[in-house]
Amino acid sequence: MIKQISYTIIFLIFTLILFEFSNLDQWLQGYFFDNQLQVWLVDKDNSLLVFIFYSGFKKGLIVFAILLLLALINSSKLKLVQPYKRDLFVVLLSLIIVPVTINALKANTNVACPKQLAVYGGNYPSISLFDSYPPEFHQLKRAKCFPAGHASGAFALMSLFFLFKIKKHRRMAILLAIAMGWTTGGYKMLIGDHFLSHTLVTMQTAWLLILTIRSTVYLVINYRTKYIVASNKHSI
Repeated sequence: MIKQISYTIIFLIFTLILFEFSNLDQWLQGYFFDNQLQVWLVDKDNSLLVFIFYSGFKKGLIVFAILLLLALINSSKLKLVQPYKRDLFVVLLSLIIVPVTINALKANTNVACPKQLAVYGGNYPSISLFDSYPPEFHQLKRAKCFPAGHASGAFALMSLFFLFKIKKHRRMAILLAIAMGWTTGGYKMLIGDHFLSHTLVTMQTAWLLILTIRSTVYLVINYRTKYIVASNKHSI
């Protein structure tokens, strides 16, 4: 697990450097914006799309998390849940910790959305993640667009990977979660809310958090088990 965490950190750093020193974000985003009409490829006010890819999807994740919590609370009565209790707990923690962490990062990075940038009809200057806004730019409120918060819930479902033991099932679970993350993240790109790097960093950060959560949960449980065994030996 340490090796996987290390590799994820390396890939995350590589991604940040790649997009910091390249024009990949702007190059790709240009295909989603009509300069003549000053509109994005997808209308953010389309109520059906908003429900499918935003509000409805969000509610679905919340319902799933609640059902998961109820299943864990009643795990002693549910034989089907008992063998998977630890990994279901990892999934539940991931559904909570990943979005909370990503949204905390969003609140502090002060990175603008594409639609807020002057090049796309907004009033924010285009700067990189590690740059400061020019002194002549008067910012009324902090920008909160990096990383991509909405896709974080879907990417948290990558934790379902650990729920399965068969390699084929693990692959299907993680591919489904990634597809859901990029579907919601892609929608946000098409309406001008995020760049490619925003969603990519969210995915990598989510996986890093999931690996850390699983390692911590198993470490705590193993320590607790050893402690109980040792206590029982002393009491005999």
